[in-house]
Amino acid sequence: MSEDASILTVERAEKTFDRTRALDGASFSLREGEIHALLGANGAGKSTLSKVISGHVRLDAGAVTYKGAPLQLRSTREALEAGIAIVMQETSLAPDLSVLENIFLPELGRPGRLSYGSMRRRAGAILADLGREHVLDLSREVARLSAAERQLVEIAKALALDADVIIFDEPTASLSPGEVEMLFDVMARLKASGRSLIFVSHRLEEVFAVTDRVTIMREGRTVAGPIDTTELTQADIIRHMVGREIGAIYATPGLGEAAAGPVVFSVAGLAAPPAVRDVSFAVRKGEILGLGGLVGAGRSESAEAIFGLRPRAAGTLTLNGRPVNYRHPRQWVRAKVGFVPEDRRRQNIVPDLSVKENLLLAHLGDHQGFGRGYARRAARVEELMARLDLPSHRLADASMLNFSGGMQQKIVIARWLLLDPEVLILDEPTKGVDIGTRQAIYAILRQIADEGVAVVVISSDFEELLGVSTRIVVMSDGMTVADLPSAALDEEKLTLLAAPRTSMQKNTELLEDLAARSGGAAFWALIDGDELICLNAVVAGEAASPGFAPGEVRRLEKTRIPNGLAAREASFTADDGGLATLLVPIRNRRNHDLGWVGLTVRGETPPAETITARIEAYHG
Repeated sequence: MSEDASILTVERAEKTFDRTRALDGASFSLREGEIHALLGANGAGKSTLSKVISGHVRLDAGAVTYKGAPLQLRSTREALEAGIAIVMQETSLAPDLSVLENIFLPELGRPGRLSYGSMRRRAGAILADLGREHVLDLSREVARLSAAERQLVEIAKALALDADVIIFDEPTASLSPGEVEMLFDVMARLKASGRSLIFVSHRLEEVFAVTDRVTIMREGRTVAGPIDTTELTQADIIRHMVGREIGAIYATPGLGEAAAGPVVFSVAGLAAPPAVRDVSFAVRKGEILGLGGLVGAGRSESAEAIFGLRPRAAGTLTLNGRPVNYRHPRQWVRAKVGFVPEDRRRQNIVPDLSVKENLLLAHLGDHQGFGRGYARRAARVEELMARLDLPSHRLADASMLNFSGGMQQKIVIARWLLLDPEVLILDEPTKGVDIGTRQAIYAILRQIADEGVAVVVISSDFEELLGVSTRIVVMSDGMTVADLPSAALDEEKLTLLAAPRTSMQKNTELLEDLAARSGGAAFWALIDGDELICLNAVVAGEAASPGFAPGEVRRLEKTRIPNGLAAREASFTADDGGLATLLVPIRNRRNHDLGWVGLTVRGETPPAETITARIEAYHG
């Protein structure tokens, strides 16, 4: 398709806020029926350009052409009426209104009456076109919807106005992997219907998965694009975004588990209902421990319960070998334990204080009192600013809001480093920050771990966990389900381990049935080469135990059933000790490999055909 097929173009766009030049001659071109990625580091200008296109911001200079005619928008309503909509990470819905009322909210100011019957029919047709007619209850209050459901309402609202251009601004930041897949299916349907989509994201793997072309911005200018996505590599995109060779995104791993120091901090049986049910983990001196799971796993809630930000119902916490029962953040600060919460704006910064004042906030909770040690820490501020690549001349800035999200996050981390922590817990430390800032944060975490700090990184980004952690503790449905070396995992295995236990109920019922009927051990496992990861297991008779438990990684020869695991047959294979094992492969409805269901028995074996049929019936 030629450039003449463009539905929207932006040329020589300029916009200045106070003394900050947000757009400096930027250009952009969007074709009909394409998904176009708009990329750039924090402060590159992509959000400003998106807001120009959607009517939130007016240009100082430049031209926008839409459907072959000049376009000058004075408001978002004008953009919506022209057929341009934006779906933002933080949706603009009315929480107390129903799904139906929100979908047709933009029409309330128009002449004429709205018929609820007509609205319901139109909304049903829109959701049917998206393949989601059974997902949303039109009478439900928006306040009760998940993040993914709220985004679906925003999309339906745009389609109710017959939008031809829809901007998706960081749409996957708060979604689980399953919800991301659902969103991508909706986007594919929109593209197939001839609509044009702009996709703003920091997640490069998603860019390659869903987009047709890419435009990259830096410092308010368009530095690359439009380019076909297939012609780029991740390294190409990063190089354009940061304007330099960035090297490896993740810092070089430091000490392995065997070389790490003693356990500094441990948690056993932590409970803070309803989100946290049974969480246990330990982190060693000089180690980066990853805490991972899908949305709703209870990761953030566990950290908040530890640090005294939500009540704990149970659990034993140990610091340097000594049980502690701290229930207030001040106590943890005095004990040299720091916590960087996920919500940067609400929980981490005081916008009206200067950078230096924000840096020294945690000092107020130190046992030394405000006066003692203040001068020493104030003197270290400039050293830390340089260490984190922060401009020292901006220490006196009157407001933290003058900084990008990435800069704010670096300042929050620097605040805790001023306390010389023994343990530092960070919840989603790179959420919403650009690739260059992410690399800087990873490097500083690796550096402080090498200096002996025990670091816990909580993240929904499995690629990040695998890249930065020595070990990963996996959570699901408020419980820890695995504690594994990161080298033994990949994103697919992590996702399977993190699957909510409620979604595994059917699998557990199958394993319980197999074990009870045979008096043996039934298990669900992934087998990769000569290595096994056990996802679930039910043992009815200890004599038939296969030699591994849920959440464990074992080399096949280190189990009690190496022959059976190596054979992987739907018939029983004998091992030492009178054990025999049968394995049946299982797949989901999209034919994705989900691993193996196995049954190990001791002594007489049941009919293999009967066992195989029972397994296939459960997963058919």
